[in-house]
Amino acid sequence: MKLPSSPLLCAALGAAALATLSGCGTPPPKSPLPTGQAAIERMRASSSCGYGVQADAKIDFFGKQGRIRGNLLLYAFASAKMRMDAMTQFAATPIVTLTSDGHRFALADLREKRFYVGPASACNIAKFTTVPIPGHVLVGFLRGDAPVLKHDPARSTVEWSSKGYYVVRLFGTDGLHEEEVHVAPSPADFDKPWQDQRVRILDVVVRRQGGVVYHAELEGHAPAAMAKERVDEAGIDDPIPPSGPQCTAEVPRRIHLEVPGTGEDVLFRYDQVTWNPPLPEGIFVQPPPPGLPMVPVECKD
Repeated sequence: MKLPSSPLLCAALGAAALATLSGCGTPPPKSPLPTGQAAIERMRASSSCGYGVQADAKIDFFGKQGRIRGNLLLYAFASAKMRMDAMTQFAATPIVTLTSDGHRFALADLREKRFYVGPASACNIAKFTTVPIPGHVLVGFLRGDAPVLKHDPARSTVEWSSKGYYVVRLFGTDGLHEEEVHVAPSPADFDKPWQDQRVRILDVVVRRQGGVVYHAELEGHAPAAMAKERVDEAGIDDPIPPSGPQCTAEVPRRIHLEVPGTGEDVLFRYDQVTWNPPLPEGIFVQPPPPGLPMVPVECKD
């Protein structure tokens, strides 16, 4: 039975089940975020200790070729450094390796027996992920972060949704783009002053003149462990320390990215993830594998 909704009734209901039945939804925190800029501040502060992540993951591609699944070892570092080694479900060695140092892109594809090189553009990165998303945006999502449009702070807005999250809206200074971000306070911080609230990024949509440029859904947030130093078991090389400060911030375990105009999307699911892992020299670049012809790619976004 659906109970009639009223401010007095909503205030009186303490049980979540009754609140749902009454249509009251989730009330805002006692100390709500006051402005859109405050929301951006909390988004940035919530994972500021995390320079990058290392993850063992599953990856699902959806597109014109159907569904393709695989295992993935990835590194994702601000602002646009990444490495992804993809294995099939039946092989332990990479069949495709993508690297980007933020400027140069390389993709070794043992299936096609080609080594692609070019600028780290969204359309080149899409050769691996299928979705043409800029490198810094992709890396941000893999770290549980969201891109922030260049915008007019005075026009940014934030409002509480009864579904249990803030809706943040940013309007690009170019007059063409706008962004909507859904963020929720970490449950442990719900009753803290807004300046102390850590937030989870749940959903991000960027639009251009009303059409969706890309969309991201982030779920399964939980603290991630801090990486340990990397020790050479043979004792030949010096240990490699973690690449950043102590960090156990939350990381989403499921990241779904789509670009509606392409009809394709990709899903990352983390089995294990750590913050600030040691970085062996040259991890974000790769030399041409022996026997693979080099193919320059110069696509334009």
